Amino acid sequence: MAGMTAREHYKRPVSVLVVVTTPAGEALLLRRRQPADFWQSVTGSLGWDEAPGAAAARELREETGIVAEPRATGQVNRFPIAPAWRARYHPDDAMNEEHVFVVHLAERVPVVLSADEHTESAWLERAEALARASSWTDREALKTLVPLG
Repeated sequence: MAGMTAREHYKRPVSVLVVVTTPAGEALLLRRRQPADFWQSVTGSLGWDEAPGAAAARELREETGIVAEPRATGQVNRFPIAPAWRARYHPDDAMNEEHVFVVHLAERVPVVLSADEHTESAWLERAEALARASSWTDREALKTLVPLG
């Protein structure tokens, strides 16, 4: 692309985490294709000119087929970029900034996965979602955002 800076050829080290819940105390988790057996809520990096709220709605739609407006929680996590994803980021970017969002659905809805990113989805009760979530930021968000069923 014309006018791109060298850094813009890499992923932006700013992302969203979108917890999807139901009143029954369920959370939607997705199993990543890579790394294998990595379970997570909806996540994704922001485009270079994208706001967190727009990225949250886009990632939710792209990864699950769910069209909804995620609500910002005000929670922002900072953590080192994991070795599994390190090559995607500029060499000077060591930390990622993650903005946490939530979507409260009235009930479970069908999920249409992005096959290039995920292999499986599961609606899990809160305790099982906490046990299965692979990242500490996801577990913390699930603890505070998924209602007790």
